[in-house]
Amino acid sequence: MSNLPEFDTQRPYDMVERFARRVFTRGNKTHLHDLVSFEDGHYRAIFETDYFILQSEKTEPSKSQWNTLKKHIKRIDRRTFIFKENGTTDEGRYWIDFGFFDDD
Repeated sequence: MSNLPEFDTQRPYDMVERFARRVFTRGNKTHLHDLVSFEDGHYRAIFETDYFILQSEKTEPSKSQWNTLKKHIKRIDRRTFIFKENGTTDEGRYWIDFGFFDDD
């Protein structure tokens, strides 16, 4: 992981949480379940599966849906770095990792 950018470690957790809630809120419902911070300044958003609207025969979001989420995140804050990997927690929720580029 040495080729990762330096993340902005000065951004307050509550500011990042507001950002994540904005990303994962549709209408009056937030799909954000938890936000985990890591020592290197990146975060893991854990969110409910109903964030993605799946076609009836599908059980997982498509690559296109994940890419749309990533674009949505970048539209909200262009300084966001989004990790390539994402997945499902043991509890059946989805997760995605992100950080914010250091402005220095």
